[in-house]
Amino acid sequence: MKSVRKRIAVIGGGIAGLAAAVRLRDLTPSGTEIVVYERSPVLGGKLHTGELGGRRVERGAESFLASGSDGAESAAVMFARRLGLGDALVHPAARPAALAIGGRLTPIPGGTLVGVPGDLSALDGVALPASGADVDRGGPLLAPGADVAVGELVRERYGDEVVDRLVDPMLGGVYAGRADRLSLRVTMPQLAATAETEHTLAGAVRAAQARSRRVPGRPVFAAVGEGMSRLVGAAASASGARVVLGLPVRELSRTPAGRWKLIFGSAPSPQVDEVDAVILAVPAKPAARLLGDAGAEIAALEYASVALAALALPPGTRLPELSGFLVPPGEGTLVKAATFFTTKWPHLADGPGPVVVRVSLGRAGEEDRLQLDDASLLAVARRELGELIGAGLPAPVDSWVQRWGGGLPQYAPGHADRVARARAGLPEGLALAGAAFDGVGIPACVGSGERAADDVYRFLEGN
Repeated sequence: MKSVRKRIAVIGGGIAGLAAAVRLRDLTPSGTEIVVYERSPVLGGKLHTGELGGRRVERGAESFLASGSDGAESAAVMFARRLGLGDALVHPAARPAALAIGGRLTPIPGGTLVGVPGDLSALDGVALPASGADVDRGGPLLAPGADVAVGELVRERYGDEVVDRLVDPMLGGVYAGRADRLSLRVTMPQLAATAETEHTLAGAVRAAQARSRRVPGRPVFAAVGEGMSRLVGAAASASGARVVLGLPVRELSRTPAGRWKLIFGSAPSPQVDEVDAVILAVPAKPAARLLGDAGAEIAALEYASVALAALALPPGTRLPELSGFLVPPGEGTLVKAATFFTTKWPHLADGPGPVVVRVSLGRAGEEDRLQLDDASLLAVARRELGELIGAGLPAPVDSWVQRWGGGLPQYAPGHADRVARARAGLPEGLALAGAAFDGVGIPACVGSGERAADDVYRFLEGN
């Protein structure tokens, strides 16, 4: 990068934007000014640690994958280490999770890939495959580069029950979406790759699992022991960025000199800034609005709204010996998943305190069912939770509701190609980052932010 002092704007202060800011600080000269614009009053986006009954409880994402498909540490773990938080990472207890089917909790069958089995004989009665399922028809399941909905492929090969009872709740737990509307290539990239060569779905699943290099003894998930808000604070500090909170960026345009002009703040009293490069780390619709014609490819991305209800139950409340459970949509409940928080995370089990359960409510297309006040939503969560575990629950000693309206992107088939076209049409010095483009989950968002920073740095280095 030339010695002239540069200014870079990161629009969006979620974990993708913060990861981009930290990477820019590592790459650029010390005189480079990095400015993070976040429209809300706080940084972190969907990473936010709250308090419940004297315990720290996440109001958003509670953990992240510890490894990538290549067996290396995930981008989130490496990012935590970069921030000096390696020793602060904790891991969940080795407890099974279950599916709530027909009024009972049934262990999730092992050996599946996001619910898609590689061995139909190992479903333990959870789902009955279609007769004559998954025959070899003499060719690969997918053409090179093709994309389909997960449900379309799995229903056609295995039948409806496998989708409805296994794949839908697993995908719902991550994306709050339905298998029939979610892209295979985005949600299960390894399976999409092996489906281009394998002739059966079972073969494709086994091939994808074989490609995934699991390090023996390494936990699958990790979290920051003192809460995800500590990760957010450490990232903001390490970035050295100037942070502008509570003032949304309303307009973005190119100046005659080739810089970027930002108009931000309230409409009656706008403020103006100019920078040399921009990283957009915001959801699809605000990104598309700022991009104008260049945002047409991403403007149609839909989002699901969800709510979290956290219940602090009296000490000693007995729960099933599980980390939690998932609920297939066909069960008809508003509850789609539950985590037995203090059971799942051993570092929270020490000392006296309430038993904490986190309940996730709502799926894509169910926004109207969430239109209840907090007290009513908590009542539904407690009642359905008791019915699903087969035991009534005592009144909580503390509780809260966290709503994430339009919080989870719904990746329709062809999403990856649409994002690639959008990026190809961007002017130089402008990059996209975040869940809207590269996948949900903290590792995906961190990696997305870091790649956007690399792109901007290469641009600035040549100017």
